[in-house]
Parts: sequence; C-alpha cells; structure tokens
Amino acid sequence: MGTQGSRLQASSKDPEEAVETTCASGKHGCECRKRKRTAHCDCDSEPDEEDALLDTPRRKKLKSTSKYIYQTLFLNGENSDIRICALGQEWNLHKVYLCQSGYFSSMFSGSWKESNMMVIPLEIPDQNIDTEALQVVFGSLYRDDVLIKPSSVVSILAAACMLQLDGLIQQCGETMKENVGVKTVCVYYSSASIYGLDSVMKKCLEWLLNNLMTHQNVDLMKELGVDVIELLIQSSDLFVMQVEMDVYTALKKWMFLQLNPSWDGPIKQLLADADAWLCKRRTEMGEEEPFLKAEDGAPFTPVFRHVRLQYIINDLASARILERDNILPPDWLTSVYKSQWFAMLRTEHDNDNGPQDANKEEFQSSSMRCGRKLTKDGDYCWRWTGFNFGFDLLVTYTNRFIVFKRNTLSQPCGGAVSLQPRRHLAYRLRLASFDNSGKLVCSRSTGYQLLTLEKDQEYVVMNLDSRLLSFPLYVCCNFQYTSPHMDRRPDAPEPESSFPYHSPL
Repeated sequence: MGTQGSRLQASSKDPEEAVETTCASGKHGCECRKRKRTAHCDCDSEPDEEDALLDTPRRKKLKSTSKYIYQTLFLNGENSDIRICALGQEWNLHKVYLCQSGYFSSMFSGSWKESNMMVIPLEIPDQNIDTEALQVVFGSLYRDDVLIKPSSVVSILAAACMLQLDGLIQQCGETMKENVGVKTVCVYYSSASIYGLDSVMKKCLEWLLNNLMTHQNVDLMKELGVDVIELLIQSSDLFVMQVEMDVYTALKKWMFLQLNPSWDGPIKQLLADADAWLCKRRTEMGEEEPFLKAEDGAPFTPVFRHVRLQYIINDLASARILERDNILPPDWLTSVYKSQWFAMLRTEHDNDNGPQDANKEEFQSSSMRCGRKLTKDGDYCWRWTGFNFGFDLLVTYTNRFIVFKRNTLSQPCGGAVSLQPRRHLAYRLRLASFDNSGKLVCSRSTGYQLLTLEKDQEYVVMNLDSRLLSFPLYVCCNFQYTSPHMDRRPDAPEPESSFPYHSPL
C-alpha cells in the first residue's frame, strides 16, 4: 500500500513528472528525462504496429460512373426513351446522350417529324458505314474513351462525320496518322480526302514521298492512282534513289501494273516484264506513235509530264532508253534537248557560274533529284553521273561528316570539267532512316543553301551526331548547277570571256 500510495501521490502532484519518469525508465539515456515536456519527444512519436496499420490507406477499385453508364444504359438499354434502327439493327438509346451529336441535336430541337418519334429509322447514305462502326459511335456517347482499331477506323470516321461528332473525328484522325503504312496509306489518304482530314492527307503524302522510291512495293504501286502519284512525282521532296532516270523507271513499272493489275511476281522481275510488255505491244500494234498518244496511254500523260527530263537526257544510256521505249511524245524531248543545249552554251560562253541568288521556287520545281543508300556505317565516296555542266561534285561520308568537293584536276573524271576559278551551287541535302513500317526514325536537312566552291575545294555540309544515326541511312540531294534565267536577248551586250572546259586525262 505504501508503494502504491506513493505512486498515486506523485501522479497527483505532477503528472508531467510521472510521464517523464516512465519515459526515462523505458528509454535509457533519453534526453527528455531532465526537462519538462513542452513538445513530443522522439520516443513518444513512434506509433505502435496497430496504429501504423490503421493509418495505411487501402486501395479498392470502384466501378467508375462511366463504365456503369456504358454497361447499364448503352449495352443493357435501361430506361431507353428512343430506338434507332439502321442497317437491320436496333439500338435502345437515350435522347439526352444522343444530343451530344450535332446530327441528333438538330433533329430533336427542330421542327422535324423525328423530334417526337420513339422509333427512328436512320438512313445510311455512306457505304463506308457498317453496324460495327455504328456500335462504336453510339457507344462513344456513353463513355469517356473509345478504342479504335486501325482496320475499322475508316468506317468509324465515316459514321462520326455523318453524326457530326467532332471529338471522335479528331481521334480517328490521330489513329490514322499513327498507323500509316504500306497497307493503309492509300485507303487512309482517300478517306481523309473524302472526310476533310487535311492533316491525315499530309501525313500520308509525307510517308509516300519517303517510301515510294526507297521501299518499292508491288501492291502499293497497284493501289496508287494517277492523282496521288502526280503529286508525288512533281515534288522536290520525293526521296529519289540514284538519279532522275530511276523516277522514270518507277513510273514505267507503275504504268505497267495499272494496265496489268493481275500481274503477280517479285519486285526484281517487274522492270523486265514491263519492258517486255512495251516491246511486244510495239511489235504487235506496229505503232510508231508514242505510247502516251495512244488511247490506253493518254491517262498517264499528266504524271509523265512531271519527270525532270533535263536530268535524264544528260546521260547517254538513259537517253537511248527513252528513245527505245517510245513512251514520251518526241516534242517533249525536242524542247528539253534545246533547253539543255542553250544551258550548256551559257555555261561555256556566257560566264554562267551557277545560281548566286536565292530562288527557292525555281529550285523546288526544277532542281536535280538524286540519292544514295548507305547500308552501314563506314567510309563512302560517290558522284552522280551525267553531264553536269563541268561541275564534277564528289560527295563523301566519313567519320560522320558529309563533305562536298568540287573536283577539277585532283581526281579522274569521265566528262568535261570546268576550270572556272569559282562555281556556284544551290543545294539541299537530307538524311533519313526508317523503321520496318516506313516511319521516320531520324532525319536531318540542311535546308535550301547557296554554296561557292573554288577548284578542288572541299566543304563540310553536315556534321552528324552519332547518337541520332541509324542504318541503313538514306541520303537525298537536290542540286541546281546553272542560273535559273532565260536566254540573253539578241541585243544584250556581249559577256566577258569565260574559262574553257578541260577534260583531264
């Protein structure tokens, strides 16, 4: 009793001291032993295990309102106040949700007879719309997110456009842009043009400009219509591999497939079969007129007009192929021969050292297009052959640098070389690498540039970051060697004498 009484007495006199005594006895060496407790000490702040469990939040996923609405109201059709009938199927829906659609909002708010009908037969004028698309579109009115399969995006887009659902239309556009590839690009481009998705059309054209020549595909060539390929061939953004003659060759193969859609074979056999078909047709028909003047060749005329023939006739072998094929009207070639002859004379006698003023419009429409594929990292040096008005340009890729060199006497050259002290050049160089679907992995461009080179001078065009490089690497260049101006008038003053051409031994 004495002991117990003393404890009670201590507790009644000073509760804080009693707490401190207990703390001191439970925690040896605690610094709170000798001071009044004006704040919690560390030894008091540690919760026991049970308190810790009580303070730990527990996660339990509740069914969201959106999912409940979608399941109960849309899928189950509970409390439906309107029935939509279309394509042999019925949907029990709700006016308050349908009014999110501009189509139904106008229908219900106006003086249309459907505004008071409980069952509405919906006419579907667009053949792209099917019941699966309507199911997705109606369901989108009852939920926050929609999953769109790339294979069905066109039909969903068609239904969304009909019902005037701007948010869903935008989502369809994003889905299309993310899934442009060899199997979808033509369908997506056509659909985007019908339903007014300009950004999708632009994305499809960009993909085609990058892949038409770099990754030739038989099925793609069969699908490409005249209107689309005309846009591609006239563009200076077309990624050309090798030289302009390869653009003509690609068009010849494309034309053959358009006229022979049942042809089935490997891409390597396509050119030989196209040439054989043209030869057989000339022999059997006994026609001397060019193919584009014939009835079955006329539809392809607009496309072949955009081939930059001035860069094909500057190579003897290519010029002979043009004559042999007899696809192009002779007057096309005659005018180009004349134009190139005068350009050569200007360079030789009129002191035309090349473009010195920025003329991007002329550059875009008439620059030389050429390209090269670098299969792996290493050292490369090449030139694009043909008559280039005495400008022998060597291109080098080494140590992740791309270098232009104006060769005059330092390297052998098969053609004439200008000895003028300076030559001017307009150019644009682009680099790109692609994944298996043809999407850009990395790309670099110099943009439109003017360059002056002295004899045998080198110029670093691009310094590449190794972290951004991915092989195979595609190099595409646009060049303009001569000034884009008309021939001098007869009454114009005589130009100063120019340096002669020299053909090195």
